[in-house]
Amino acid sequence: MKKRAVILLLAGVLAAGSLTGCGGLEDSDVVATVNDTDITADVANFLARYTQAQYETYYAGYMGDDMWSGESEEGKTYEDTVKDSILESLENMYLMEEHMDEYDISLSDEEKNSIKEAASQFDSENGLAEKEKVSGNTDTVERVLELLTIQKKVQDAVEAGADTEVSDEEAAQKSMQYVTFSFTTTDEEGNSVDLTDEEKEQLKATAESFAAGAAGAADFAAYATEQGQTSQDATFDAESATLPTQLVEAADALGEGETTGVVEGDNGYYVARVTSLLDREATDAKKQEIVSERQQELMDETIAGWREDADIEVHERVWDKIEFTTLTVTMKQDEADPYTDEVQTDDQVEDTE
Repeated sequence: MKKRAVILLLAGVLAAGSLTGCGGLEDSDVVATVNDTDITADVANFLARYTQAQYETYYAGYMGDDMWSGESEEGKTYEDTVKDSILESLENMYLMEEHMDEYDISLSDEEKNSIKEAASQFDSENGLAEKEKVSGNTDTVERVLELLTIQKKVQDAVEAGADTEVSDEEAAQKSMQYVTFSFTTTDEEGNSVDLTDEEKEQLKATAESFAAGAAGAADFAAYATEQGQTSQDATFDAESATLPTQLVEAADALGEGETTGVVEGDNGYYVARVTSLLDREATDAKKQEIVSERQQELMDETIAGWREDADIEVHERVWDKIEFTTLTVTMKQDEADPYTDEVQTDDQVEDTE
C-alpha cells in the first residue's frame, strides 16, 4: 500500500441507520486500558463500525441477515469473533504507538495534513445523525487514522528486521505437466456422476495406455493433445498441498524429463512428466513467500512480547454496548483506486431509517 492508502480506506463510506444504535454509550467511556493509556469508546466504536460496514457490505449477501447471531465457533457468535479481533487489533495499535520511538518513528507533516484532510472530508460528506451513531466526529476519525498510520509504519519497521536471505535449495520449486483421468463424469443434465467400479477399471486401462505412450513421447503436452487429453502445467515441492498428495509424491521422486506411471489419487488417475527440477519463476515467488512468512512471524513474536509485558484491562460493560445486531452499517462508495497517492472517494454516510 502506498503512503496514503490507509487514509483512503477511512475517507468516507459509512451508511448508518435502522434499529437502535449504541444505547448509553458515551464517547468518553473507557473500553480498555493499555498500560496507562485509555482506549475510549469513540475510537473503539468508530473502528468497530467501519469493520462492521465492510462485513455487512461484502458478506451479508451470502451469510444472511442474521450473520452476526450465527455461530462461528462453539459457544461464540460471529459478532463475538469479529469484535474480539477488533479489540485485540486496537490494543495492539496502542502498543505500537507506545513502542514507536524505539524505531525512530513519527508522523510527518505531510501525513498529519493528509489525516486532517481525510477527516474533514468525512465530516463534510456525512450527516450529523449518522456520524453520531458511529462516533464519527472529526477528532475521532483523525485519531483512528493516526493509529492506523502508526500501525503500518511500526509493522514495516519491525518486519525490516526479518532475514530476507533465502537460498534456491530452500525455496526450490519443480514443474510438471500432467493429465487427469477423473473418477467423475457429467450426465446430459450437467450433473456430476461418479464412475462405477467397472468404469474405473476401463478408465485405468486407458490411463495405462496413455502412460506407456507418454513415456516415449518427446513432447508430453503434444502427445496428450493427440490422445484427446488435456495436459496441465503445475509447479510443486514435496510439501505442496494444491495437488493430490499421491501425484506430488510420485513426481517428486523423478528426475527432469522422467514420466510417472499411472498414479491413483482420491479423485482420479494421473500421469505426469517432470519438466524442471528448478522452475525459476516459481522458486523466486516461493522465496518471497518465505520472506513474508518470516516477517509475519517476527511481527507476531514482537506483539506477543509487548502484550506479555503490558497491563491490559478490558471494561466489558462498555465494550458490550457496541452491538452489531442493533445497528446496520454499510458502505457506499464510488469507484476509487485504493493504491493511488490521492484520496479519491466521493462517499457519504446515508441514513437508511
